[in-house]
Amino acid sequence: MLHIVDDEAVVRDALSWLATSRAIPARAYESGLQFLAQIGSEFDVNGDCVLLDVRMPDMNGVAVFDQLLTRGLVQRMPVIFLTGHGDVPMAVDTLKRGAFDFFEKPFNDNQLMDRVQEALANSRRASESAAVHARLATLSVREREVLDLILAGKMNKVVADQLGISMRTVEVHRAHIFDKMQVKTAVELAGLLK
Repeated sequence: MLHIVDDEAVVRDALSWLATSRAIPARAYESGLQFLAQIGSEFDVNGDCVLLDVRMPDMNGVAVFDQLLTRGLVQRMPVIFLTGHGDVPMAVDTLKRGAFDFFEKPFNDNQLMDRVQEALANSRRASESAAVHARLATLSVREREVLDLILAGKMNKVVADQLGISMRTVEVHRAHIFDKMQVKTAVELAGLLK
């Protein structure tokens, strides 16, 4: 989902149309406050990206960006700044702090949408990584020990000997690990955690 945050209706409409022309779903917000009030912890499985105008009344784009940083959302919702006023120091600062890109108006439509698609791909990867880490966090300490030995290529008998448990217990832990990590094989598990 492309989130377009700009106080000018004509810009919001043009960017929404541009996104639609690339089959990118878009939602427009007339202010940073409206955007921040409507986003939550739900993320689009196809990724999220924010096109954020720098100069807006009430709350400027940099303040919105700071809120996203504070909430830890910048990896899952990459921010591309748009500005009609070239402010190089501000651009450099926001890029150093994690903004995905910075475009001056008027901008090249194709270049902007190419960067949006790259940001959406980054967002998908960040979401997938967060999901894997969340599943890893559900493993018990013993399951984590068994997981480490499975990833090291150890057979169940070797795992049992190293941990001082029965082979049947290793099989049970292995089944729980595969279930929690949503995989069917050790190869799939290794690929997920590479």
